[in-house]
Amino acid sequence: MNNWLKANGIHLAIIGFFVIICFVYFSPVLQGKAPAQSDVIQAKAMQKEIMDYKAKDGKAPLWTNQMFGGMPAYQIWAQHAYNGATYGIQLVTKTFPAPTGVVLLLLIGTYFLFIVLRLNPFLAAVGAIAFAFTTYNFVLLATGHSNKALAIGFFAPILAGILLTLRGRLLLGASLTALFLALEIRANHVQMTYYLGISILIFIGIEIYHAYKAKTLPQVGKSIGYLAGALVLALMVNAGLLWTTSEYAKETNRGKSNLTSVAAEAGQGISKEKEYAYAWSQGVGESFTFLIPDLYGGATSITELVKPESNMYKAVSELTGGDPNQTGTIIQDLAGNLGMQQYWGEKPGTSGGYYFGAIVCFLFVFGLFIVRSHLKWWILATSILFLLLSFGKNLPFISDLFFDYFPLYNKFRAVESILAVVGLMVPVLAFLAVKEAMETKLDQKEVIKKLIWSAGITGGFALIVALVPTLFFSFKTNNHNEIVQALTQGLQNNAEMAHRIANALVEDRIAIARADAIRAFLFILVGFGLIWALITKKMTANFVFILLGLAVLIDMWQVDRRYLNNSNFVSKIDLENQIQPRDVDTFIMSDKDPDFRVLDLAVNTFSEASTSQFHKTVGGYHAAKLKRYQELIEKQFSKSINQDVLDMLNTKYIITKDPQNGSYKMQRNETAAGHAWIVQNVQFAKDADEEMKAINSFDPKKEAIVDIRYRNLIDAKRVGADPTASIKLESYHPDHLVYSYSAPRDIIAVFSEIYYDKGWNMYVDGKQKPYFRADYVLRAAQLEAGNHKVEFKFEPVSYYMGEKISLAGSILLLAGLGFAFYSENKKKKVA
Repeated sequence: MNNWLKANGIHLAIIGFFVIICFVYFSPVLQGKAPAQSDVIQAKAMQKEIMDYKAKDGKAPLWTNQMFGGMPAYQIWAQHAYNGATYGIQLVTKTFPAPTGVVLLLLIGTYFLFIVLRLNPFLAAVGAIAFAFTTYNFVLLATGHSNKALAIGFFAPILAGILLTLRGRLLLGASLTALFLALEIRANHVQMTYYLGISILIFIGIEIYHAYKAKTLPQVGKSIGYLAGALVLALMVNAGLLWTTSEYAKETNRGKSNLTSVAAEAGQGISKEKEYAYAWSQGVGESFTFLIPDLYGGATSITELVKPESNMYKAVSELTGGDPNQTGTIIQDLAGNLGMQQYWGEKPGTSGGYYFGAIVCFLFVFGLFIVRSHLKWWILATSILFLLLSFGKNLPFISDLFFDYFPLYNKFRAVESILAVVGLMVPVLAFLAVKEAMETKLDQKEVIKKLIWSAGITGGFALIVALVPTLFFSFKTNNHNEIVQALTQGLQNNAEMAHRIANALVEDRIAIARADAIRAFLFILVGFGLIWALITKKMTANFVFILLGLAVLIDMWQVDRRYLNNSNFVSKIDLENQIQPRDVDTFIMSDKDPDFRVLDLAVNTFSEASTSQFHKTVGGYHAAKLKRYQELIEKQFSKSINQDVLDMLNTKYIITKDPQNGSYKMQRNETAAGHAWIVQNVQFAKDADEEMKAINSFDPKKEAIVDIRYRNLIDAKRVGADPTASIKLESYHPDHLVYSYSAPRDIIAVFSEIYYDKGWNMYVDGKQKPYFRADYVLRAAQLEAGNHKVEFKFEPVSYYMGEKISLAGSILLLAGLGFAFYSENKKKKVA
């Protein structure tokens, strides 16, 4: 044990340092506070019914009716208890208070990669800090995209496992790859995993090419075989998660439209799916924020504009006579109504840009000159491709190729997210460059010459922006002229004042960029001096690395605090009470009916989860709604509210807000159809378009609109409406509904539950019977005459069978890890 501690003492000390800086940065967690993350608050509202039943039953339901009429609960929250990776994720997220665990993962995982790359431990620690403190990671944590940040945290250790395997440590490398890849998949952010997968494919391709040239294909082929086994094992561990997600994805708003009219519209221009995916595209010029953080104004904010020393504040003060409250209010109104904010890029909005660090960018350029390893070509190829793909609509030729032809690429939105991988590539090459500079046998003068070039390129650009910022950048949004025109009208045609305020805003943006350009230039000077001292041996290597680490940490820390700081933390009690019930909510919750829906028009109905905290809602929030429900929203609720559709969804209450005084009102919908009802007749529709058109105006209590494909499930000769027939809900559980009915002859019953045939089964008196879709999104069935019990049970094979495969995979993974470490230990003893 003592020998082990002695051999690993430096690593343990560095990990201890990582723990310290995490708790210093997130010091409010020591006071019992937690980050007030908007997405986490929304997620808790979405999970309300799931967690209530989990607390009651000891297990979570697999379906929830809390939003969009109903959807699989495992797309919101699921335990996946048989998935061994679940407990690995909990080790990260539960051992330390949020978000320290995720940042520690980023630090330790990247440190592991740099150690595998054979960097000095102190230099490896600097590289880990550079990647972990990349601003995008902290922006994600600030906004609550915790799963995304968690998935990014496993990037580095996966690459480390792959490198070990390719170096011939087959069992250890492959088992570690399987472990970290299983954890990556379990983090449940498919988009990040997908992007990492593309980068790995590029890496493997380059390795095969070099193996072919070096005539070592058999050895590399063997390594790739082990890695393929690791991939299969990681997929097995996550079978339940992947199977259910794959099954659900085909039915979501990211899949193909059911309506031919929508497809025709898409053919006339950019498709809705593409428009949705490209909404957050990286501006070409915005990529310079890698080096100069707030070159494009930083986050969508007015923080700097409301300061009395800002140019815009002074200009607006002329309208208010210097009244600070009125000035601040007007600036806020201008930002909200006209988009006059600090950020001037092309995205709809941003919580912060991508800043890789001034020193890191300088060293990355140095790496392009000095690094000889073929890893450089992988990093360069991946970085260039991913940068081009991040441009999305701003460089559609490249993005469209992937969107239209690359498998699954079109399922993801916010294409700028691909830069998360570049955020790792850049520091990897940067610190490989430092390693090369320290160990190189090249002429010292030649190395210094390349160092000067690198500093000249990065520092020179920063200096140009500082001295002549408008040489390359306009600091105006694309619709700047339209904003000025709208402002002129708002100021009663006072064009002079409108231009003065608009110009003041531009001057403020320039000032923000200039300050950060000077800042970047100074950090590059520091980085240059330290690497020069390392090359010329004016300082010892470890001393240089410590100073370099300090400089990188200060650089990244300062910028990260712009997006995630102590003000983001609140007491856990306040966090639990972020969404408070209104009087109307309290009144509706007093209704003991177990299953009805609410239409909340007082909020952003179909993009906000707050209503789900208290009610089963027609609206809600989820990034991947069922496609049919999304189409229902677009066709029946976007222009005007279709009362017939509200009725068929059993919408019992409607909440509105008085625009004059802000008070909330509640209206009971007396025509709601109820939990289930018997219709008098069925109208068949030849396709989805006709079905959607038919529900534009119909009486859902009397007729059902059914796609003609289900005609064979209806025997019209046996069906008939009878005034004495009845059906009612006897018991409610999110994934198990029980009805009883009485009918003198066969009936057609419609249930106000969302149709999803990937798991819902219907039983009549315990025997499974067929059902079909009606009214575009609901369930319906022909039921035989008599007094019977009807049950709907959500029993997805993908989940239950997937969990069994997950258990088998988890056992194999643990066995593989144990055998790998045993073999490594045995080799050491022999050596």
